[in-house]
Amino acid sequence: MKRETAFEPGPPAAIARQSEPWQAHLTLGFADDHGTTRLVERRHSGPLRVQKPLYPESPAVCHAIIVHPPGGIVGGDRLSVELEVGANASAFIASPGAAKWYRANGRTSRQQLRMEVGPHASLEWMPQETIFFEAAQVELDSEISLAAHASYIGCEILCLGRTASGERFESGSVAQRTRIRRDGKLIWFEQGRLQAGARAMSSTVGMAGNSVCATLIAAGKPAPAALLQQLREELEPLAPGFGVTQLKQVLVARYIGNSSEAARHAMLAAWRHLRPALLGHPGITPRIWNT
Repeated sequence: MKRETAFEPGPPAAIARQSEPWQAHLTLGFADDHGTTRLVERRHSGPLRVQKPLYPESPAVCHAIIVHPPGGIVGGDRLSVELEVGANASAFIASPGAAKWYRANGRTSRQQLRMEVGPHASLEWMPQETIFFEAAQVELDSEISLAAHASYIGCEILCLGRTASGERFESGSVAQRTRIRRDGKLIWFEQGRLQAGARAMSSTVGMAGNSVCATLIAAGKPAPAALLQQLREELEPLAPGFGVTQLKQVLVARYIGNSSEAARHAMLAAWRHLRPALLGHPGITPRIWNT
């Protein structure tokens, strides 16, 4: 995984000289082919790519690694990703390293995700950490549409400021909105804004002065009560900011603290436990998360 280092002062020179914002769009379609999930549609414009489908665990699950060649997002950039997983197919989407959102320079950056999962299909959205530089202005919008008996696991780890460089997130904002629907009915809606300097950043009902927050959402059949208890017993002592709740159709695991490593550990552990129960696939940590 690409790590942030203390000597990294800001965007690479090529990005800093960019005069016009990038508009990048990626569309991926997956379909079941007699037990093998195929990447049957791949269209892009702008700097978003998937090099090739991967099968590190079995033909039933197609892994795709989304690459953003510039290496970071600057003010005004817009990223759009559309994913469609057909009936009985299984797709796992990840990123090759931490995403970096640079300072706004007077313009807001945006990311829009649209995901559709067909009957008896599954989609896992598992990018690595997202680092928001000081003075970034970002809007994140995600919408997931699930058919009957479809399953979804999505994870995000948000890091405010480059703490390895002693940088704090003292100006800027990150706005988020997430909607999940099953058969057209809304089963999860969440929105909020992390505004530097706002009371919520220091409040105990907000970030409580912390710089890292992570969320894993699983939609599908409910997790067994014994599994939830196992997660709590295993992770709460190791990651005190960890908690997990099973709602009627959605399970939510969260971490809040100051360690991206603790967030990674907590989210991956939750995913490893939940994946076999929800999707029937073994919880083996993806190789891309270890590079």
